[in-house]
Amino acid sequence: MYYFFQMFKSYILYKPLCLKFGFKSIIYKPIKITEKTLEIGEKVYIYKNCRIEGLTKYMNVKFDPLIIINDKVSIQQNLHLTCAKQIEIGKNTAIANNVTITDIIHPYEDIGIAPEFQMIEFDEVKIGANCKVYNNVVILPGVKLGKHNIVAANSVVKKGKYADYSVIAGAPARIVKRFCITDNIWKKTKPNGDFHEE
Repeated sequence: MYYFFQMFKSYILYKPLCLKFGFKSIIYKPIKITEKTLEIGEKVYIYKNCRIEGLTKYMNVKFDPLIIINDKVSIQQNLHLTCAKQIEIGKNTAIANNVTITDIIHPYEDIGIAPEFQMIEFDEVKIGANCKVYNNVVILPGVKLGKHNIVAANSVVKKGKYADYSVIAGAPARIVKRFCITDNIWKKTKPNGDFHEE
C-alpha cells in the first residue's frame, strides 16, 4: 500500500514539472527539480535530497538543457546533477549516494574574474545502460560511459569515451579492467587500455 501511495504522490507532485514522467516512477522528498528540463522513464526511483537542475539561464545567456533518466534507473540520496546541454542516464543504471554529474565547467583562466562569474563551458554527458556508479563519484563534462560500466567509489571521471563492459577507477579515473569477449572473462588492463598478457 505504501508503494502505491508513493507512486501516486510522485505522479501528482512531479509530473507537472517534467517533460515526461513514466509509469510506476517514485521520487522522494525533499528534492530540487528544475521545471520542464527532465524526462523520467518508467519505474525510476529517486531518493531524498537530490538536486536535478537544468540551467536555463546564466549571466543573461539562455540555455535549453535536457536531462533524460531512462527506465528502471535508481538514484540514491544526495545526487548533485547540473545540466546546460544534455545528460542522459541509460536503462537499468544504479547510482549510489553522494554522486555529482555535470556537463558544466566554470573556467578559471581570466584571473581578473572569479570563476563563478566567468561564462560557463559545457559538453554533454552520456551514461550507458546497465551501469553501476558507486559512492562519491564525480562525472565531469564530456564523459561517455559505455554499457555495463562499473565506476568505483571516489572516482573522478574526466572527459572521454569508455568502452562497454569496463571497470573504471581512480582520480582521474581510467579503465582498470575490461571484459574480454574472446576469453569470456574479466581481465585487468594496462594504462593504455590493452589487456595484460597472462
